[in-house]
Amino acid sequence: MASLMNKVMQFANSPKGKQAIRQATEKAQQLANDPKTKAKIDDVRRRVQGGRGGSGTGPGTTH
Repeated sequence: MASLMNKVMQFANSPKGKQAIRQATEKAQQLANDPKTKAKIDDVRRRVQGGRGGSGTGPGTTH
C-alpha cells in the first residue's frame, strides 16, 4: 500500500501530474460556479434533508 502512495506522490509531483491536477482543479471550479450544478446540488440537499418540512424519515425508511 505504501508503494502505491509513493507512486501517486511521484506522479503528483511530476510535470504531467501537476498539469492533470491543474486541469482537474479548473474543471471543478467551473462546475462549482455553474448555476445548473448549483441547482442540482440544492435539489439533492432538499431531498436528503426531507424538503417537505418533515424529519427526513418518510416511507421506505427502516428503523
